[in-house]
Amino acid sequence: MTTRALGNSGLSVAPLALGGNVFGWTIDEPTSFQVLDAFVAGGFNLIDTADVYSRWKPGNAGGESETIIGKWLKRSGTRARVVIATKVGMEMGPGEKGLSRAHIMRSVERSLNRLQIDTIDLYQAHQDDESTPLEETLGAFSELIAQKKVRAIGASNYSAGRLAAALRVSKERGLPRYECLQPGYNLYDRSGFEAELEPLCLSERVGVIPYYSLAAGFLTGKYRSAEDLSKSARGAKVKNYLTDRGFRILAALDRVAGRLHSTPGKVALAWLLARPSITAPTASATSVEQLKDLLAATALELDPPSVLELTDASA
Repeated sequence: MTTRALGNSGLSVAPLALGGNVFGWTIDEPTSFQVLDAFVAGGFNLIDTADVYSRWKPGNAGGESETIIGKWLKRSGTRARVVIATKVGMEMGPGEKGLSRAHIMRSVERSLNRLQIDTIDLYQAHQDDESTPLEETLGAFSELIAQKKVRAIGASNYSAGRLAAALRVSKERGLPRYECLQPGYNLYDRSGFEAELEPLCLSERVGVIPYYSLAAGFLTGKYRSAEDLSKSARGAKVKNYLTDRGFRILAALDRVAGRLHSTPGKVALAWLLARPSITAPTASATSVEQLKDLLAATALELDPPSVLELTDASA
């Protein structure tokens, strides 16, 4: 399988990242293990999680996803074959959030312990923290890289202005730079990334591993009416996509999928992969069968007319 460079980090990843947000939330530990096993068996290697996953579930405290991945790594013996990405910055409790040096240093130890590893391959700032100087945040990451607790760093949910500022600080101060960006981006949610972030990432050779690649499942075609929203825990998020534009996008996905003997979900991921800026879309799976469909999308190459049809339909 062809791998893609993640910025200038030296990390090479297969063209799909497995989202770990569902581990300990909508699927239990045994099912999570099955999905992880199948993901690596399929030749893929980038596993994306965060310390906050899945704190939002009643009874959870955060760290559940990292803990499950750590147990799986120990059991499976696959550490050398995978790229582990996690994040820091979302609220984990009173006074436990942000990108200060103190919080990053506390959080990295907790993540390393839960993941049962010595080094995090990709440590990402989960969201911007304008109350902390960029120099302080990047300096803390520099310490962790020097200590070999982190290999490379990335940013998630940054605006173009703040990402550009962070890249400038890294260059001027000789600090590690954000090698990748994780924005929300898919065939429906386009403007936030394409207007300013995409050209910046292309010009600065910053990798892009978007989340919500399937718009919380909407682009699979599973949700086509208000009655369908009860099909999963993500129904409330999908509600916003049930618009005239959303149905226009689904119709285009259906047409292209029909011509290619494929599925709307595969086509939506293939559209992302056809963009030069995208390194690896991030997608979650709650079963091995669902995962197989996602992995198959990476082998689907869209012809230029199909790409144009989807791009026009989602304009």
